[in-house]
Amino acid sequence: MEEYILSIDEGTTNVKTALFNRQGQYIHGASQALSMLHPQQGWSEQDPEQILNALKISVQECTQGIGRSSLKGIAISNQRESVLVWDRQTGKAVVPLISWQCHRSTEACSQLVRAGKEEVIYGKTGLMIDPLFPAAKLSMTLDTLPDARQMLSSGKWLVGTVDAWLLWHLTDGAVFATDVSNASRTQLFNIHEQCWDKELLALFDIPERCLPDVKSSSSNFGVVKAFSPEINGLPIISMIGDSHAALYGHTNFAEGVKATYGTGSSLMAPIPSPLVVTDKNLATTVAWQDGEGTSYALEGNISHTGAAVGWMNSILQGVKPEDLASIPASLEDNGGVYFVPALSGLGAPHWYPDAKGIICGLTDSVTKEHLIRAALESIAFQIMDVFNEMERVKGETLTQLFVDGGPTANSWLMQFQADLLNRPIVRSKVPEVSALGAAYLGGLTLGWWKDHSDICALDRHIDKFEPNPSPIHAKAIEGWKNALAKCLAEA
Repeated sequence: MEEYILSIDEGTTNVKTALFNRQGQYIHGASQALSMLHPQQGWSEQDPEQILNALKISVQECTQGIGRSSLKGIAISNQRESVLVWDRQTGKAVVPLISWQCHRSTEACSQLVRAGKEEVIYGKTGLMIDPLFPAAKLSMTLDTLPDARQMLSSGKWLVGTVDAWLLWHLTDGAVFATDVSNASRTQLFNIHEQCWDKELLALFDIPERCLPDVKSSSSNFGVVKAFSPEINGLPIISMIGDSHAALYGHTNFAEGVKATYGTGSSLMAPIPSPLVVTDKNLATTVAWQDGEGTSYALEGNISHTGAAVGWMNSILQGVKPEDLASIPASLEDNGGVYFVPALSGLGAPHWYPDAKGIICGLTDSVTKEHLIRAALESIAFQIMDVFNEMERVKGETLTQLFVDGGPTANSWLMQFQADLLNRPIVRSKVPEVSALGAAYLGGLTLGWWKDHSDICALDRHIDKFEPNPSPIHAKAIEGWKNALAKCLAEA
């Protein structure tokens, strides 16, 4: 009888589930869409109950026709930096999920910088002060809730990232835990000492009692209970942040660099120990913790990549997703048009939260197709900027880029990316690389594989895009730099 791990990938726009067998092969999957709420300009929230309902439906669809005895465990990867507060007794969220995209803490972050807190926060967490990270958003949200600190100190309210929220409900409130990768993204966790940091907790006024236990990414996290009959009784065998899971899924255990293309994008490269980047253009994070120890990574987070194309298409209207490869390919170049999608500031490697998006180079010969191409090109340009910064910080040449995520299905974009970087692009044919990485970690917990070498020996199916740079690409890079300079000059 075939045996499977059911891998959950809870992202910003979808809850996905996927089945993987003992050979690490993707069998099939299911997906349920999620919505984003914007109650004020710059605010981004989600409904936590919608996430749970979407998960139940996705689980039911993915396991349909699969015998319960074939399922051996649950692996979880999740959107990071998003944070929730919920009532221990009722299990209901006290406030909506505060998304990683939310910029409500922009002024609070500026105050932290002015107060000279940047060095201590970056030194302990590896993370720069930016609205992306949840500690400041959480603290200011709690300030608006009567008796919030008392409820947290007494243990009546709980605070956690999305993985902790899912685990709590999957186990019917029996387990309150997170993994080390998710904890390391909160700005409350000391990545050197591997614990919640008392100085940071005091700075943000967050009681430690309200925070989850921190466990290895490859661990027994409890047993599903009273959630969904298809999976009740199954052990939860891994939890990890989605970008970290993608690095694991590419088997970049000690070297290489990967880019996950999604709503935003994350470039991540493994490093043997925490690295303090003096100019703070890149973050240092805990990559994962498994049977071979704790691994770290350099990371650059980009706020708007796939979202930039979505925004442009919402303005232009009528462009079908299947046309996003043929439209740019039909043009000789971008017509001199550049789009810097600082729609909620700029992330890595610039970190200008107050930057505003710009479209420049418009003439009367520019068409809708040029604007679509400019939006797609903006993804590749932003990836290029972080890739180049990683090479500079690591002091070594990165020989190729491993890629995953929805936009990577666009072969024109992947070839353009290869040409800009003058490096091969290695695209996984597995549609859900984050889910695969979580499944690999779960397989270690089950004993399906004993170490990284066993995982590396599994068959991996890839496409490769070889670079073919031309003077057009050099000109495009120069045009992007000029557009970026205009954007930053106005920030």
